[in-house]
Amino acid sequence: MARVCDICGKGPRFGHNVSHANNKTGRRWYPNLQALRVLVDGKPRRLRVCTECIKSNRVQKAPRGAGAAAGT
Repeated sequence: MARVCDICGKGPRFGHNVSHANNKTGRRWYPNLQALRVLVDGKPRRLRVCTECIKSNRVQKAPRGAGAAAGT
């Protein structure tokens, strides 16, 4: 499964670990993804969303019990 935000498409960034001796080895910085129940076309779906999208209200969280049958 790709480590990519389903809303904004943010993915891993690449760079180097740099030691005191200036040795460089590759590394990755991953986005802070959270599994979240989100309303998509009025129906709840589980998406992987970055915290930046959650904080900026780019997603509408699904209320609890929105997917279950009401009253049963």
